[in-house]
Amino acid sequence: MPTRKRQVVLVAFEGVQLLDVVGPSDILDAASRLLGGKGGYEMIVATPDGQPVRGSGGLRLSADIALGNVRRRGVDTVIVGGGLQIDDVLGDPRLAPALRRMAPGARRTCSVCAGAFLLAEAGLLDGRSATTHWAFCEELARRHPKISVEPDRIFVRDGRIATSAGMTAGMDLALALVEEDHGPEIARTVARWTVMFLQRPGGQSQFSERLALPPGVAPSIREILDRIAADPAGDHRLPRLAQQAALSERHLRRLFAAQTGTTPARFTERVRVEAARELLEETATPVDTIARRCGFGSSETMRRAFLRVLAVGPAEYRNRFRSSLREEPAAATFGDEAV
Repeated sequence: MPTRKRQVVLVAFEGVQLLDVVGPSDILDAASRLLGGKGGYEMIVATPDGQPVRGSGGLRLSADIALGNVRRRGVDTVIVGGGLQIDDVLGDPRLAPALRRMAPGARRTCSVCAGAFLLAEAGLLDGRSATTHWAFCEELARRHPKISVEPDRIFVRDGRIATSAGMTAGMDLALALVEEDHGPEIARTVARWTVMFLQRPGGQSQFSERLALPPGVAPSIREILDRIAADPAGDHRLPRLAQQAALSERHLRRLFAAQTGTTPARFTERVRVEAARELLEETATPVDTIARRCGFGSSETMRRAFLRVLAVGPAEYRNRFRSSLREEPAAATFGDEAV
């Protein structure tokens, strides 16, 4: 007997970033095809008035229902899109109140990119941790001080509420939802089917530590940042860095924190984790060797750093997020098609 599908409401509006809606939908649809009659998802597009909307790229998206007509019960998941024009719909009396009404009856409520601002306007993020696109995190925190904004996360799950970063991060979140509902094997098969070579963990950085070196810092701090990024395995203990910068340890610690928002030790750890991630993804090098090459000293030290930064250990990271180009293709069946 076929298993009932989980109903997913995709919230769209004028100016929505279409990938915020279509990306998660395609991931969930791929899971449905893989599962066949054993469950899956039923997607419903809801707009403020039930009419089609024009996305940010000019393409029109059809609607199935008006937000106000979505039943309070029976919805499994709500996914709210975002976009650069989010300010144009904030304050729309048809949006935040509808989200406030739907969320208690849904098993989980999610946002993609700037959709977090709509969840925040509805009061659904108060007292919770959340994220959004890195360019909007500071503004989200300023407007909604009751939210603990985590700017360096792909997605954040806090209870029944999940928020994700920009556009493609919504697909990472959707894969995590599939894994939660149907297990890691189904999620990995969906990732291969949709050519998502890396199923990224929620704790992964939104951007490379080495590409995200802050601009406008003092030359002495910039030199230290560049040196750490260029040689993760080097000796980057505070006394050594202070000697190289011709500064006292106390002054260096204060100056570094003021200009980067972190400490030399934490920055070094994140750079080393990023270097180790690349080796885990792209090579078969043993974990112990990677730990030494990246400056951790031991695999246990690297494991603790991975748990702090990514919330997964190195072995699990390699198993789950290694490029599928290096794996044997797995056969899967979508409907009547053999993949």
